[in-house]
Amino acid sequence: MARGRSLFRIRGAIGKQVVHKQYKSGEVVSKYPDMSKIVASSEQRGCRNLFKEAVAYARDINNDPEKKKAYQENIRKNRSVFNAAVSEYMKRAKQNSTRS
Repeated sequence: MARGRSLFRIRGAIGKQVVHKQYKSGEVVSKYPDMSKIVASSEQRGCRNLFKEAVAYARDINNDPEKKKAYQENIRKNRSVFNAAVSEYMKRAKQNSTRS
């Protein structure tokens, strides 16, 4: 067993109080970020909404076995259907925005 390493590593947020992060140099515990005073720009809101639509599109494909199987045939072997669908949606949206 490696020295100083536990079998069960904690990662991510715990109860929106603390966050466990892992870096190459070791583990760090920090306070959960307070994003309540952040004001997003209109461009940021647009990108977030686009990503939200892309996730909904990918979930629709991923949750329907027939669509998922058809989609799996068109992507590389080790690529997930969900990530490929999100990527495709985002690329298509970018192409449509540049044409307009």
